[in-house]
Amino acid sequence: MPRDSMASKSLQRLMESVPRGQPLDPQMLRDCGVSAQQTTYLVSAGWLQRLSKGAYLLAGDTPTHDGVLAYLGRHVTGMHVGGRTALDWQGVRHNVSFRERVVLWAMRPYVMPDWINEHLPHTLQTTRLFDENLPEGFAISALPNRDPSILVAEPERALLELASDVGKRLAKGQSLEEAINIASSLRNLRPKVLDTLLSHCTRVKVVKLVRDLGESSGFAWGKDLQRHVDRLGPGKRWTSSRKGTPPLNLKA
Repeated sequence: MPRDSMASKSLQRLMESVPRGQPLDPQMLRDCGVSAQQTTYLVSAGWLQRLSKGAYLLAGDTPTHDGVLAYLGRHVTGMHVGGRTALDWQGVRHNVSFRERVVLWAMRPYVMPDWINEHLPHTLQTTRLFDENLPEGFAISALPNRDPSILVAEPERALLELASDVGKRLAKGQSLEEAINIASSLRNLRPKVLDTLLSHCTRVKVVKLVRDLGESSGFAWGKDLQRHVDRLGPGKRWTSSRKGTPPLNLKA
């Protein structure tokens, strides 16, 4: 233990109260009674690792996925786990690959330190899908079997995020075929929640693609979605052709 008694007590509090594998920021350290001066001492004495500016880890620990996500949740405005990852975490999966990239959504871009990229393969989406009248945090919640500070898109919202990712190179393999296969497993989507999301969605591509995925699924939630398309762009096809991705054509 550190020779300094105050630093020793601070280290003991950290070891008792901080989840292992979770990076710490200065506010968390202060909440544990560790001052900036004590933090510097603990780093120099080898009891804390300094990952980057404002990010620390107990010596001997390795950042875990959930630990990194909890850290990011305190620093990235409006961040939640979304799209394909959110559905996978809730039991809906298709062709899950080794070291799957975690799909994150946030309100604005965030420059990730190198250690985050090393320990959490991910994509960060900042596309705005909804108008300002959708209540903040709608259809986003914590999962019962994970850290309660990690917010995750509920299946209905994750479906819209999945649709947004289709055809984008950053989605790392997200295809229309895969989206169709995933939608075919979404038997229990809540029509009222989906209706609310589609009513506030401002992206023609997303609304049309969700309509098509709903029709192909054959489930009750997929019926009567054309009215949302008519609200945004009646009578117009939606076409996208990006270099390195298959063309995407959605009917009117």
